[in-house]
Amino acid sequence: MTRTVDPTGADLKRLVASVPADTPVTMVNLLRFRAQATYPAGSGHAPCSGRDAYQRYGVQVMPILKEIGAQPLFVAPAIARIIGPDGEDWHEVLIVRYPSLKAFLAMVARPDYQAITVHRSAALEDARLIATRTPEALA
Repeated sequence: MTRTVDPTGADLKRLVASVPADTPVTMVNLLRFRAQATYPAGSGHAPCSGRDAYQRYGVQVMPILKEIGAQPLFVAPAIARIIGPDGEDWHEVLIVRYPSLKAFLAMVARPDYQAITVHRSAALEDARLIATRTPEALA
């Protein structure tokens, strides 16, 4: 099983090619935390669990989300895999609404956002990020 955490340039190009920039999008995050966060050597971050490292990321990303008009809609512990490959179990599900694909892409390109992704990368053993069209009622 391939473990993935961060989107690649190819992932983002595929997204841009398939969704008009002004389309409101809702991102579904499936998250599996490491038992112990793995920060890069010399990063200076205190040791912690993966869940705690993701919380550090969450605290720092919230002002950016607010600034761009994005909003977390749902976060909850995942309790069981009903359908899916063996070993593809998740710890948490997070759903975030963005006003547009353009807003999401601008966020991930921001230097202040890039700086805090060290916590997200250290926190996660595996992840999935699925872009959906935001329902009209939420747009």
